[in-house]
Amino acid sequence: MVRKTGAMPRTGGKVMVLRRASRGERLHIAIMGRRNAGKSSLINALTNQEVALVSPVPGTTTDPVYKSMELLPVGPVVIIDTAGLDDLGDLGQLRVKRSRHVLSRADMVLLLVDATAGWSHYEAEILQQCRENARPVLLVLTKVDLGRVPASELESMRILAGREPVQVSAVTGEGVHQLKLAIIQHAPPGWDEQPLVSDLVAPQDVVVLVTPIDAAAPKGRLILPQVQTLRDLLDRGAMALVTREHQFKQALERLSGPPCLVITDSQVFAQVNADTPATVPLTSFSILYARYKGDLPMLLRGAGRIDELKPGDRVLVAESCTHHRAEDDIGTVKIPRWLTGRVGGPLRFAWSSGSGFPGDLEQYRLIVHCGGCMINRREMTYRLALAQAAGVPVVNYGVCIAKLQGILPRALSPFPEAASWLAGLSHMRAELEPERRETKHVGEASV
Repeated sequence: MVRKTGAMPRTGGKVMVLRRASRGERLHIAIMGRRNAGKSSLINALTNQEVALVSPVPGTTTDPVYKSMELLPVGPVVIIDTAGLDDLGDLGQLRVKRSRHVLSRADMVLLLVDATAGWSHYEAEILQQCRENARPVLLVLTKVDLGRVPASELESMRILAGREPVQVSAVTGEGVHQLKLAIIQHAPPGWDEQPLVSDLVAPQDVVVLVTPIDAAAPKGRLILPQVQTLRDLLDRGAMALVTREHQFKQALERLSGPPCLVITDSQVFAQVNADTPATVPLTSFSILYARYKGDLPMLLRGAGRIDELKPGDRVLVAESCTHHRAEDDIGTVKIPRWLTGRVGGPLRFAWSSGSGFPGDLEQYRLIVHCGGCMINRREMTYRLALAQAAGVPVVNYGVCIAKLQGILPRALSPFPEAASWLAGLSHMRAELEPERRETKHVGEASV
Protein backbone atom coordinates (compact mmCIF):
# COMPACT_ATOMS: atom_id res chain seq x y z
CA MET A 1 0.00 0.00 0.00
CA VAL A 2 1.03 3.57 -0.54
CA ARG A 3 1.98 5.20 2.72
CA LYS A 4 0.76 8.75 3.05
CA THR A 5 3.46 10.68 4.82
CA GLY A 6 4.67 14.24 4.88
CA ALA A 7 7.05 15.33 2.16
CA MET A 8 10.67 14.80 3.09
CA PRO A 9 13.14 17.63 2.46
CA ARG A 10 14.94 17.13 -0.81
CA THR A 11 18.52 16.07 -0.43
CA GLY A 12 21.23 18.49 -1.36
CA GLY A 13 19.20 21.61 -0.58
CA LYS A 14 16.87 23.67 -2.70
CA VAL A 15 19.47 25.24 -4.96
CA MET A 16 21.15 21.94 -5.88
CA VAL A 17 17.85 20.34 -6.85
CA LEU A 18 16.42 23.32 -8.71
CA ARG A 19 19.61 23.96 -10.63
CA ARG A 20 18.61 21.14 -12.95
CA ALA A 21 15.08 22.49 -13.36
CA SER A 22 13.53 22.66 -16.80
CA ARG A 23 12.19 25.96 -18.07
CA GLY A 24 8.68 25.04 -16.95
CA GLU A 25 9.90 24.54 -13.36
CA ARG A 26 11.70 27.88 -13.01
CA LEU A 27 10.46 31.04 -11.36
CA HIS A 28 9.33 33.30 -14.23
CA ILE A 29 10.18 36.97 -13.59
CA ALA A 30 8.88 39.59 -16.04
CA ILE A 31 10.88 42.84 -16.33
CA MET A 32 8.48 45.61 -17.39
CA GLY A 33 8.74 49.36 -17.78
CA ARG A 34 8.88 52.18 -20.28
CA ARG A 35 11.46 52.39 -23.05
CA ASN A 36 14.96 53.09 -21.71
CA ALA A 37 13.87 52.47 -18.13
CA GLY A 38 16.94 50.26 -17.79
CA LYS A 39 15.37 46.81 -18.18
CA SER A 40 18.24 45.21 -20.08
CA SER A 41 20.85 46.86 -17.87
CA LEU A 42 19.09 45.52 -14.78
CA ILE A 43 19.07 41.98 -16.19
CA ASN A 44 22.81 42.19 -16.77
CA ALA A 45 23.36 43.55 -13.25
CA LEU A 46 21.22 40.84 -11.64
CA THR A 47 23.03 38.02 -13.43
CA ASN A 48 26.46 39.66 -13.51
CA GLN A 49 26.58 38.74 -17.20
CA GLU A 50 26.08 40.52 -20.51
CA VAL A 51 22.95 38.56 -21.39
CA ALA A 52 20.79 41.45 -22.63
CA LEU A 53 21.57 43.99 -25.35
CA VAL A 54 21.95 47.48 -23.84
CA SER A 55 21.55 50.58 -25.99
CA PRO A 56 20.67 54.25 -25.36
CA VAL A 57 18.30 54.03 -28.34
CA PRO A 58 14.69 53.61 -27.10
CA GLY A 59 12.98 50.45 -28.28
CA THR A 60 16.05 48.19 -28.57
CA THR A 61 14.07 45.29 -27.08
CA THR A 62 11.12 44.60 -29.40
CA ASP A 63 9.44 41.29 -28.48
CA PRO A 64 9.48 39.44 -25.14
CA VAL A 65 12.72 37.47 -24.78
CA TYR A 66 12.91 34.50 -22.38
CA LYS A 67 16.28 33.89 -20.76
CA SER A 68 16.77 30.81 -18.58
CA MET A 69 19.52 31.40 -16.07
CA GLU A 70 20.79 30.84 -12.55
CA LEU A 71 20.04 33.82 -10.33
CA LEU A 72 21.92 33.29 -7.09
CA PRO A 73 20.77 32.97 -4.39
CA VAL A 74 17.25 32.71 -5.85
CA GLY A 75 18.01 29.66 -7.99
CA PRO A 76 17.00 28.83 -11.57
CA VAL A 77 14.73 31.45 -13.10
CA VAL A 78 13.41 32.59 -16.45
CA ILE A 79 13.90 36.34 -16.92
CA ILE A 80 11.39 37.76 -19.42
CA ASP A 81 12.75 40.92 -21.06
CA THR A 82 9.90 42.98 -22.56
CA ALA A 83 9.43 45.91 -24.90
CA GLY A 84 8.76 49.40 -23.56
CA LEU A 85 5.24 50.08 -22.32
CA ASP A 86 5.26 53.44 -24.11
CA ASP A 87 6.30 52.10 -27.53
CA LEU A 88 4.94 54.17 -30.43
CA GLY A 89 3.10 53.53 -33.68
CA ASP A 90 1.02 50.56 -34.83
CA LEU A 91 3.97 48.17 -34.55
CA GLY A 92 4.81 49.61 -31.14
CA GLN A 93 1.28 48.97 -29.92
CA LEU A 94 1.57 45.35 -31.04
CA ARG A 95 4.80 45.07 -29.02
CA VAL A 96 3.07 46.56 -25.97
CA LYS A 97 0.23 44.06 -26.33
CA ARG A 98 2.73 41.20 -26.38
CA SER A 99 4.51 42.62 -23.35
CA ARG A 100 1.23 42.78 -21.41
CA HIS A 101 0.43 39.20 -22.40
CA VAL A 102 3.61 38.14 -20.60
CA LEU A 103 1.67 38.60 -17.33
CA SER A 104 -0.12 35.32 -18.05
CA ARG A 105 3.23 33.50 -17.82
CA ALA A 106 4.95 35.50 -15.10
CA ASP A 107 5.15 34.31 -11.51
CA MET A 108 6.12 37.83 -10.47
CA VAL A 109 6.80 41.22 -12.05
CA LEU A 110 9.62 43.72 -11.59
CA LEU A 111 8.05 47.04 -12.61
CA LEU A 112 10.84 49.49 -13.43
CA VAL A 113 10.53 53.24 -12.92
CA ASP A 114 13.30 55.50 -14.21
CA ALA A 115 14.28 57.63 -11.20
CA THR A 116 15.05 60.53 -13.54
CA ALA A 117 11.64 60.36 -15.22
CA GLY A 118 9.31 59.46 -12.36
CA TRP A 119 5.89 57.78 -12.20
CA SER A 120 3.40 57.80 -15.08
CA HIS A 121 0.09 56.26 -16.16
CA TYR A 122 2.01 53.45 -17.90
CA GLU A 123 3.28 52.10 -14.59
CA ALA A 124 -0.11 52.67 -12.97
CA GLU A 125 -1.86 50.55 -15.62
CA ILE A 126 0.57 47.64 -15.23
CA LEU A 127 0.33 47.81 -11.45
CA GLN A 128 -3.46 47.61 -11.69
CA GLN A 129 -3.25 44.69 -14.16
CA CYS A 130 -0.90 42.85 -11.78
CA ARG A 131 -3.39 43.33 -8.96
CA GLU A 132 -6.28 42.05 -11.08
CA ASN A 133 -4.25 38.94 -11.99
CA ALA A 134 -2.88 38.43 -8.45
CA ARG A 135 0.73 38.81 -9.64
CA PRO A 136 3.32 39.80 -7.01
CA VAL A 137 4.95 43.01 -8.20
CA LEU A 138 8.08 44.81 -7.03
CA LEU A 139 8.61 48.46 -7.89
CA VAL A 140 12.24 49.03 -8.89
CA LEU A 141 13.61 52.56 -9.17
CA THR A 142 16.46 52.45 -11.70
CA LYS A 143 19.29 54.87 -12.54
CA VAL A 144 19.46 56.19 -8.98
CA ASP A 145 23.09 57.10 -9.69
CA LEU A 146 21.72 59.84 -11.98
CA GLY A 147 19.02 61.17 -9.70
CA ARG A 148 16.76 60.48 -6.76
CA VAL A 149 12.98 60.46 -6.53
CA PRO A 150 11.63 63.08 -4.10
CA ALA A 151 10.57 61.67 -0.74
CA SER A 152 6.90 62.58 -1.26
CA GLU A 153 6.76 60.76 -4.62
CA LEU A 154 8.62 57.79 -3.13
CA GLU A 155 6.01 57.58 -0.37
CA SER A 156 3.19 57.67 -2.95
CA MET A 157 4.80 54.76 -4.82
CA ARG A 158 5.15 52.80 -1.58
CA ILE A 159 1.45 53.25 -0.85
CA LEU A 160 0.44 52.27 -4.39
CA ALA A 161 2.61 49.14 -4.45
CA GLY A 162 2.00 48.16 -0.85
CA ARG A 163 5.73 47.84 -0.18
CA GLU A 164 8.92 49.87 -0.33
CA PRO A 165 10.34 50.39 -3.85
CA VAL A 166 13.84 48.98 -4.35
CA GLN A 167 16.33 51.60 -5.53
CA VAL A 168 18.94 50.24 -7.93
CA SER A 169 21.81 51.41 -10.07
CA ALA A 170 22.98 48.97 -12.72
CA VAL A 171 26.13 51.10 -13.14
CA THR A 172 27.33 51.17 -9.52
CA GLY A 173 25.63 47.98 -8.36
CA GLU A 174 23.73 49.82 -5.62
CA GLY A 175 20.63 47.94 -4.50
CA VAL A 176 21.18 44.85 -6.69
CA HIS A 177 21.62 42.50 -3.73
CA GLN A 178 18.63 44.06 -1.97
CA LEU A 179 16.55 43.41 -5.09
CA LYS A 180 17.54 39.73 -5.08
CA LEU A 181 16.47 39.45 -1.46
CA ALA A 182 13.17 41.15 -2.28
CA ILE A 183 12.57 38.65 -5.09
CA ILE A 184 13.04 35.78 -2.66
CA GLN A 185 10.83 37.43 -0.05
CA HIS A 186 7.96 38.28 -2.36
CA ALA A 187 7.99 35.35 -4.79
CA PRO A 188 4.59 33.61 -4.76
CA PRO A 189 4.45 31.09 -1.90
CA GLY A 190 4.82 27.48 -2.92
CA TRP A 191 5.60 28.19 -6.58
CA ASP A 192 8.25 25.44 -6.51
CA GLU A 193 6.84 23.22 -3.77
CA GLN A 194 3.90 21.43 -5.40
CA PRO A 195 4.76 17.71 -5.04
CA LEU A 196 4.90 15.53 -8.11
CA VAL A 197 4.95 12.08 -6.50
CA SER A 198 7.11 12.36 -3.37
CA ASP A 199 4.14 12.87 -1.04
CA LEU A 200 2.60 9.57 -2.20
CA VAL A 201 5.49 7.32 -1.21
CA ALA A 202 7.87 6.75 1.69
CA PRO A 203 11.61 6.02 1.76
CA GLN A 204 12.42 2.44 0.71
CA ASP A 205 9.10 2.03 -1.13
CA VAL A 206 9.38 0.28 -4.50
CA VAL A 207 7.71 2.05 -7.42
CA VAL A 208 7.51 0.64 -10.96
CA LEU A 209 7.68 3.11 -13.84
CA VAL A 210 6.35 1.83 -17.16
CA THR A 211 8.01 3.95 -19.84
CA PRO A 212 7.43 3.11 -23.49
CA ILE A 213 10.06 4.57 -25.78
CA ASP A 214 8.31 7.66 -27.09
CA ALA A 215 8.92 8.17 -30.80
CA ALA A 216 8.52 11.92 -30.33
CA ALA A 217 11.35 12.11 -27.77
CA PRO A 218 14.92 12.87 -28.92
CA LYS A 219 16.94 9.73 -29.55
CA GLY A 220 18.53 8.34 -26.41
CA ARG A 221 16.32 10.30 -24.00
CA LEU A 222 13.23 9.79 -21.92
CA ILE A 223 10.46 12.37 -22.00
CA LEU A 224 10.54 15.05 -19.31
CA PRO A 225 7.65 13.79 -17.08
CA GLN A 226 9.35 10.39 -16.78
CA VAL A 227 12.69 11.97 -15.88
CA GLN A 228 11.18 14.31 -13.31
CA THR A 229 9.12 11.56 -11.69
CA LEU A 230 12.18 9.34 -11.42
CA ARG A 231 14.21 12.16 -9.87
CA ASP A 232 11.45 13.01 -7.38
CA LEU A 233 11.28 9.37 -6.27
CA LEU A 234 15.05 9.18 -5.83
CA ASP A 235 15.06 12.42 -3.84
CA ARG A 236 12.38 10.91 -1.61
CA GLY A 237 14.52 7.83 -0.98
CA ALA A 238 12.17 5.47 -2.81
CA MET A 239 13.43 2.72 -5.12
CA ALA A 240 12.34 2.87 -8.75
CA LEU A 241 12.17 0.00 -11.22
CA VAL A 242 11.95 1.28 -14.80
CA THR A 243 10.65 -1.02 -17.52
CA ARG A 244 9.02 -0.95 -20.93
CA GLU A 245 5.40 -2.04 -21.31
CA HIS A 246 6.09 -5.43 -22.88
CA GLN A 247 8.43 -6.35 -19.99
CA PHE A 248 6.19 -5.04 -17.21
CA LYS A 249 4.57 -8.32 -16.24
CA GLN A 250 7.95 -10.07 -16.10
CA ALA A 251 9.34 -7.20 -13.99
CA LEU A 252 6.55 -7.66 -11.43
CA GLU A 253 7.27 -11.39 -11.21
CA ARG A 254 10.92 -10.71 -10.36
CA LEU A 255 10.04 -8.56 -7.37
CA SER A 256 9.95 -10.30 -3.97
CA GLY A 257 6.66 -8.53 -3.20
CA PRO A 258 4.16 -6.19 -4.83
CA PRO A 259 5.30 -2.61 -5.46
CA CYS A 260 3.66 0.20 -3.53
CA LEU A 261 2.78 2.07 -6.73
CA VAL A 262 2.82 1.66 -10.52
CA ILE A 263 3.13 4.73 -12.75
CA THR A 264 2.65 4.28 -16.48
CA ASP A 265 2.56 6.23 -19.68
CA SER A 266 -1.13 6.89 -20.36
CA GLN A 267 -0.95 5.48 -23.87
CA VAL A 268 -0.48 1.94 -22.48
CA PHE A 269 -2.95 2.38 -19.60
CA ALA A 270 -5.17 -0.54 -20.67
CA GLN A 271 -2.31 -3.05 -20.95
CA VAL A 272 -0.66 -2.02 -17.68
CA ASN A 273 -4.01 -1.98 -15.88
CA ALA A 274 -4.65 -5.56 -16.96
CA ASP A 275 -1.22 -6.69 -15.72
CA THR A 276 -1.23 -4.81 -12.38
CA PRO A 277 -2.61 -6.68 -9.34
CA ALA A 278 -5.87 -5.15 -8.11
CA THR A 279 -4.34 -4.36 -4.72
CA VAL A 280 -1.56 -2.21 -6.21
CA PRO A 281 -2.34 1.51 -6.78
CA LEU A 282 -1.94 2.60 -10.39
CA THR A 283 -1.75 6.00 -12.08
CA SER A 284 0.01 7.71 -14.98
CA PHE A 285 2.66 10.36 -15.47
CA SER A 286 0.06 12.62 -17.06
CA ILE A 287 -2.34 12.33 -14.13
CA LEU A 288 0.50 13.15 -11.74
CA TYR A 289 1.11 16.24 -13.88
CA ALA A 290 -2.59 17.13 -13.74
CA ARG A 291 -2.16 17.61 -10.01
CA TYR A 292 1.40 18.97 -10.20
CA LYS A 293 0.87 21.65 -12.83
CA GLY A 294 -2.87 22.28 -12.86
CA ASP A 295 -6.11 21.54 -11.04
CA LEU A 296 -6.89 17.82 -10.98
CA PRO A 297 -10.49 18.16 -9.66
CA MET A 298 -11.27 20.62 -12.46
CA LEU A 299 -9.80 18.24 -15.05
CA LEU A 300 -11.89 15.42 -13.60
CA ARG A 301 -15.01 17.53 -14.09
CA GLY A 302 -13.88 17.97 -17.68
CA ALA A 303 -13.66 14.19 -18.02
CA GLY A 304 -17.27 13.96 -16.88
CA ARG A 305 -18.30 16.11 -19.84
CA ILE A 306 -16.87 13.67 -22.38
CA ASP A 307 -20.17 11.78 -22.17
CA GLU A 308 -21.97 14.95 -23.28
CA LEU A 309 -20.12 15.20 -26.61
CA LYS A 310 -22.13 14.74 -29.79
CA PRO A 311 -21.07 14.25 -33.42
CA GLY A 312 -20.16 17.59 -34.96
CA ASP A 313 -18.97 19.18 -31.70
CA ARG A 314 -15.73 21.15 -31.80
CA VAL A 315 -12.84 19.88 -29.64
CA LEU A 316 -9.56 21.73 -29.07
CA VAL A 317 -6.43 19.63 -28.50
CA ALA A 318 -3.81 21.89 -26.87
CA GLU A 319 -0.13 21.12 -26.34
CA SER A 320 2.50 23.25 -24.63
CA CYS A 321 5.38 22.07 -26.80
CA THR A 322 6.13 21.75 -30.51
CA HIS A 323 7.62 18.25 -30.65
CA HIS A 324 8.19 16.10 -33.71
CA ARG A 325 4.94 14.39 -34.68
CA ALA A 326 5.13 10.60 -34.75
CA GLU A 327 3.06 8.51 -37.15
CA ASP A 328 0.60 7.52 -34.43
CA ASP A 329 0.84 10.79 -32.49
CA ILE A 330 -1.08 10.97 -29.21
CA GLY A 331 -2.55 14.44 -29.76
CA THR A 332 -3.30 14.42 -33.48
CA VAL A 333 -4.16 10.75 -34.03
CA LYS A 334 -4.84 8.59 -30.97
CA ILE A 335 -6.97 10.83 -28.77
CA PRO A 336 -9.08 12.08 -31.72
CA ARG A 337 -9.61 8.45 -32.78
CA TRP A 338 -10.61 7.34 -29.27
CA LEU A 339 -12.95 10.30 -28.73
CA THR A 340 -14.58 9.81 -32.12
CA GLY A 341 -15.15 6.14 -31.35
CA ARG A 342 -16.70 7.05 -28.00
CA VAL A 343 -19.06 9.62 -29.51
CA GLY A 344 -20.02 7.37 -32.43
CA GLY A 345 -19.59 10.03 -35.09
CA PRO A 346 -17.11 12.59 -36.42
CA LEU A 347 -15.98 15.46 -34.22
CA ARG A 348 -14.44 18.71 -35.47
CA PHE A 349 -10.92 18.94 -34.05
CA ALA A 350 -8.60 21.94 -33.82
CA TRP A 351 -5.04 21.98 -32.50
CA SER A 352 -2.80 24.51 -30.80
CA SER A 353 0.81 24.05 -29.72
CA GLY A 354 3.67 25.87 -28.05
CA SER A 355 3.10 29.16 -26.24
CA GLY A 356 0.03 29.98 -28.33
CA PHE A 357 -3.40 29.40 -26.77
CA PRO A 358 -6.57 30.44 -28.63
CA GLY A 359 -8.62 33.33 -27.36
CA ASP A 360 -11.94 32.25 -28.89
CA LEU A 361 -12.53 29.27 -26.60
CA GLU A 362 -16.33 29.64 -26.54
CA GLN A 363 -16.62 27.77 -29.86
CA TYR A 364 -15.37 24.51 -28.30
CA ARG A 365 -17.33 21.91 -26.37
CA LEU A 366 -14.20 20.42 -24.81
CA ILE A 367 -10.50 21.19 -24.45
CA VAL A 368 -8.06 18.29 -24.18
CA HIS A 369 -4.72 19.59 -22.89
CA CYS A 370 -1.36 17.85 -22.62
CA GLY A 371 0.36 17.42 -19.26
CA GLY A 372 2.07 20.80 -19.61
CA CYS A 373 5.63 19.75 -18.87
CA MET A 374 7.06 22.64 -20.93
CA ILE A 375 5.12 25.44 -19.21
CA ASN A 376 5.03 26.52 -15.59
CA ARG A 377 2.17 26.07 -13.18
CA ARG A 378 1.22 29.73 -13.49
CA GLU A 379 0.67 29.41 -17.26
CA MET A 380 -1.30 26.18 -16.88
CA THR A 381 -3.61 27.64 -14.25
CA TYR A 382 -4.00 30.72 -16.46
CA ARG A 383 -5.13 28.54 -19.35
CA LEU A 384 -7.55 26.67 -17.09
CA ALA A 385 -8.92 30.00 -15.89
CA LEU A 386 -9.47 31.15 -19.48
CA ALA A 387 -11.38 27.96 -20.23
CA GLN A 388 -13.44 28.30 -17.06
CA ALA A 389 -14.33 31.91 -17.93
CA ALA A 390 -15.45 30.73 -21.39
CA GLY A 391 -17.53 27.95 -19.84
CA VAL A 392 -15.57 25.22 -21.63
CA PRO A 393 -14.61 22.03 -19.75
CA VAL A 394 -10.95 20.95 -19.82
CA VAL A 395 -9.42 17.52 -19.42
CA ASN A 396 -5.77 16.51 -19.78
CA TYR A 397 -4.37 13.61 -21.78
CA GLY A 398 -4.00 11.13 -18.92
CA VAL A 399 -7.38 11.83 -17.33
CA CYS A 400 -9.05 11.68 -20.75
CA ILE A 401 -7.48 8.34 -21.65
CA ALA A 402 -8.30 6.80 -18.26
CA LYS A 403 -11.92 7.96 -18.67
CA LEU A 404 -12.20 6.58 -22.20
CA GLN A 405 -10.74 3.22 -21.13
CA GLY A 406 -13.04 2.93 -18.11
CA ILE A 407 -10.28 2.91 -15.50
CA LEU A 408 -10.49 6.45 -14.12
CA PRO A 409 -11.38 5.41 -10.53
CA ARG A 410 -8.39 3.09 -10.42
CA ALA A 411 -6.09 5.68 -11.97
CA LEU A 412 -6.94 7.93 -9.01
CA SER A 413 -6.32 5.22 -6.40
CA PRO A 414 -2.97 6.64 -5.17
CA PHE A 415 -4.54 9.95 -4.16
CA PRO A 416 -6.07 10.33 -0.68
CA GLU A 417 -8.59 12.87 -2.02
CA ALA A 418 -9.80 10.55 -4.81
CA ALA A 419 -13.03 9.50 -3.08
CA SER A 420 -14.24 13.09 -2.70
CA TRP A 421 -13.19 13.94 -6.26
CA LEU A 422 -15.15 11.01 -7.68
CA ALA A 423 -18.13 11.81 -5.45
CA GLY A 424 -18.16 15.32 -6.91
CA LEU A 425 -17.97 13.85 -10.40
CA SER A 426 -20.95 11.57 -9.67
CA HIS A 427 -22.90 14.52 -8.26
CA MET A 428 -22.26 16.49 -11.46
CA ARG A 429 -23.52 13.60 -13.56
CA ALA A 430 -26.66 13.38 -11.41
CA GLU A 431 -27.32 17.08 -11.97
CA LEU A 432 -26.90 16.67 -15.71
CA GLU A 433 -29.22 13.65 -15.93
CA PRO A 434 -32.51 15.66 -15.85
CA GLU A 435 -31.09 17.90 -18.58
CA ARG A 436 -30.34 14.82 -20.70
CA ARG A 437 -33.85 13.46 -20.23
CA GLU A 438 -35.38 16.85 -21.08
CA THR A 439 -33.27 17.13 -24.21
CA LYS A 440 -34.27 13.63 -25.28
CA HIS A 441 -37.96 14.38 -24.64
CA VAL A 442 -37.87 17.55 -26.71
CA GLY A 443 -36.07 15.73 -29.51
CA GLU A 444 -38.66 12.92 -29.56
CA ALA A 445 -41.49 15.46 -29.58
CA SER A 446 -39.92 17.22 -32.55
CA VAL A 447 -39.74 13.96 -34.47
